Amino acid sequence: MHVVMFDGMSDLWKKKFETEFEGQLKFSDKDEILRKLASDYTEDLVFMPGLVVEPANSQEVQKVLRWAHANEVPVTPAGAMTGLSGGALPVAGGISLSTRRLNRIVHIDECNHQVVVEPGVIVQELQEAVQSFGLYYAVDPASRGSCTIGGNLAENSGGPRAVKYGVTKDWVLNLEVVMMDGSIIETGANTLKNSTGYNLTALMVGSEGTLGVITRATLKLLPWPRHTALILAPFTDANSACRAVSKIFQQGNQPSALEFMERSAIELAADFAGVTPPAMDVTTQAHLLIEVDGFDPSEMMPQLERIYAALKVCGAGEPLLAEDEAAKNQLWKLRRVVGEAVKAASIYKEEDTVVPRGTLPELLETVKAIGSKYGFESICYGHAGDGNLHVNILKRGVSETAWEHQLPLAIRSIFEKVIELGGTISGEHGIGWVQRPYIDLAFSPTELQLQQAIKAQFDPKGLLNPGKIWPMEVS
Repeated sequence: MHVVMFDGMSDLWKKKFETEFEGQLKFSDKDEILRKLASDYTEDLVFMPGLVVEPANSQEVQKVLRWAHANEVPVTPAGAMTGLSGGALPVAGGISLSTRRLNRIVHIDECNHQVVVEPGVIVQELQEAVQSFGLYYAVDPASRGSCTIGGNLAENSGGPRAVKYGVTKDWVLNLEVVMMDGSIIETGANTLKNSTGYNLTALMVGSEGTLGVITRATLKLLPWPRHTALILAPFTDANSACRAVSKIFQQGNQPSALEFMERSAIELAADFAGVTPPAMDVTTQAHLLIEVDGFDPSEMMPQLERIYAALKVCGAGEPLLAEDEAAKNQLWKLRRVVGEAVKAASIYKEEDTVVPRGTLPELLETVKAIGSKYGFESICYGHAGDGNLHVNILKRGVSETAWEHQLPLAIRSIFEKVIELGGTISGEHGIGWVQRPYIDLAFSPTELQLQQAIKAQFDPKGLLNPGKIWPMEVS
């Protein structure tokens, strides 16, 4: 696909946009505004847009895209900029289309357990709003306090509770989407069952803003399981912790969260958060953070007892039980800030590997072996119940030459093992900008051609979030 890159030096297209939409749309080319959408949480990348536009409704989005399509100006949808693959970076310049003002919870439908929401709504705010009605939206990324529904839809986000409740796609009934030519479509119906035509809703979720701009979503809800219990189980080696994951499910348990953290991940998170880490024996090398939930408090301890029986088989030590809400929040805080802690500690690369959970021990062994071979340090943690291991590779101690030229070879070796194990190269962070060099590992030539043909059908000029997922030819 051929994409024209905007270097931001020419003001001709911006002047044309300003002349047409002055007084109709909110937009800016001030440096401080542009910089807010020039970077996300992905490494230390910076790509400046030429213009930031902040529409307030679907019709304003329609105006922007229709104009950009006619004038061949790239458009990159942008949310809270908490992404980890560069999916919202304006790598081609042009317009950054912020969904910040599309931030309404339109309707909470108690009768049908649904909510209609705009993409700029913060995930935690949605969770708390529906919870006040006794309802539950379980998609729960680590950045839930800042990330938005639109970003979750773009990347098909998961989070700790995906192991029981699924990822974003499992909660979406219908989407309103503005196409690159300005057309507005609905992708499904506000029903629990829909066998009418192709599943455009599933196609849009996880498409990283490359096929259309989502302006409204109808999401399903569940009754809120009010009671939870949480334990932190220690292991003397990380592989034993990974082996315990499958054992828990094999013995008929269904935790609501099952997270893996290496010792170094907990120590780094505790230091970053300024809290005392949980007491650890000197031999402890890894932990599983395990939550169960339900509607009756009497259900909690029997679930944990069954799970601990599975843990002991794999050599777990005595688990730490969070006795109250404050203790639960403390443990969850440690898990949620690991990513931020790594970013603060070193320049890094984060790989979002996912494999069938029974193969997690083999994946972890491979990561550590490849690290030894290429001389890099890694901190691993993630959603073990889903087989989703976040591999954070730290730059400290690695030369600039090795970082630039050897590390890509190491990452490719890790991904090759992931594919061999029946997994894929991203579980919830997306391909975005940084994982494009490895997309050939995920798809055969025929599969790649089909995927790119879908992109071309929705966006024939290649103007919508260009440079993401697929290789890009630049002029």
